[in-house]
Amino acid sequence: MSEADLRTDLLQRLAGIVGAAHVMHEGDLSAWEQDWRKRARGKALAVVRPGSTAEVAAVVRACVAAGTALVPQGGNTGLVVGGIPDDSGTQVVLSLQRMKRVRELDADNLAVTVEAGCVLQQLQQVAQDAGLLFPLSLAAEGSCTLGGNLATNAGGTQVLRYGNTRDLCLGLEVVTASGEVWEGLSGLRKDNTGYDLRDLFIGSEGTLGVITAATLKLYPQPAATLTAWAAVPSMEAAVRLLTLARGRLASGLTGFEVMGHFALSLVVRHFPQLPVPFFAGQGNAANQADGAGAPWGVLLELADTESEAHARVQLESLLEAALEEGCALDAVVAESLAQAKALWHVRESIPLAQAEEGLNIKHDIALPISRIPAFCLETDALLERAAPGMRLVNFGHLGDGNLHYNVQAPEGGNPQAFLRDQEDRINHLVYEQVRRFGGSISAEHGVGGLKADILPQYKSGPALDLMRAIKQALDPKNLLNPGRVLGG
Repeated sequence: MSEADLRTDLLQRLAGIVGAAHVMHEGDLSAWEQDWRKRARGKALAVVRPGSTAEVAAVVRACVAAGTALVPQGGNTGLVVGGIPDDSGTQVVLSLQRMKRVRELDADNLAVTVEAGCVLQQLQQVAQDAGLLFPLSLAAEGSCTLGGNLATNAGGTQVLRYGNTRDLCLGLEVVTASGEVWEGLSGLRKDNTGYDLRDLFIGSEGTLGVITAATLKLYPQPAATLTAWAAVPSMEAAVRLLTLARGRLASGLTGFEVMGHFALSLVVRHFPQLPVPFFAGQGNAANQADGAGAPWGVLLELADTESEAHARVQLESLLEAALEEGCALDAVVAESLAQAKALWHVRESIPLAQAEEGLNIKHDIALPISRIPAFCLETDALLERAAPGMRLVNFGHLGDGNLHYNVQAPEGGNPQAFLRDQEDRINHLVYEQVRRFGGSISAEHGVGGLKADILPQYKSGPALDLMRAIKQALDPKNLLNPGRVLGG
């Protein structure tokens, strides 16, 4: 058979498995072929949308028989070019978006079993309706899916208290690279019967198997949740405030976000309807206070098991101590749920404001919290010397040591040209500094295709050998998301 005949035969087989309406190979497929940041665009042989685990397994078997690579995809909100096809036109995108059922909610076991295509926000609402909490929260929660969250071990704003997605998972259902189904949807907290297969697939970015469902942890809803915003004079002061907050609030501290002044200025520029506390010149009453124009803003969240009154006393006491000790210049506590949401909306709008400002060089890095102030001081200066006029958009999850340390083109410059001419040099500078300070070049976004080529520079030889051995054992034909994480 000719190559064209082989492709036609495979498409017919796939249509027979999932239905012709769910095998798309003509028209505009950009929703599946273009990455979220619009930095890359591939070309798929087809986009296949199975509706059940059995269909996923059959699709995998058909593609294996045809020697065709598969790219598993959830909500396509990834940031490291890990969920789109290459430009060969030979890969099948396996979209899990139709598989979105909540199969079971076991309130007594504080567990819920959902399919991989379930949107994160949908699961949050299901848990809330049951009087429970699913704590994973990130900016893309209205479109990202649980399968993608697990495949990339997503982080978000509450890792400080609840951990990454890995820490929220009790069990998985996975279709292997040979098209078999591993049924591991245990709701057990303890199961010491050999290697933890679950942890192999979480964070593997679709390179070892296709996650089709998961059993996840739920938590009791807190009696009250309060949010505060503090104006902070330095990153060192922000770390001191974090230490103070952990000491006084203990496990009640569920969020601790840091935002640099320039990052907030982009929100003011592109979303002027959003009031940013203590931002000089924006005109609201809070901006006339002592913290106006502060170099940093900190967003804190406290979840209390007793009452709102108890939570408010705790939070206000913390902030008073922070002001006395000089690690905050001023602070405000949200007086309502609407105000709290507005504060979080400012934080979540930073990536959107960056996108409005133009293409930028993103760094999703992790560092020991104690070393972050020195890292920023030193690396900021190195970047300014290397790319004079560059604008640093520094924000992130300080509570767990994760910074989004991004670089924007100089004011009035050409973002595309800046990216083309400076990205490799700036990435090398930042990543070498990350290495020097004992950090990681990918905290929560993964490796994907964007960092696969440089991973060998920052991962030890034995670690890479073990990873390659696992890939070879589980996907010997290299048909699952080839070229991602470990490269070609």
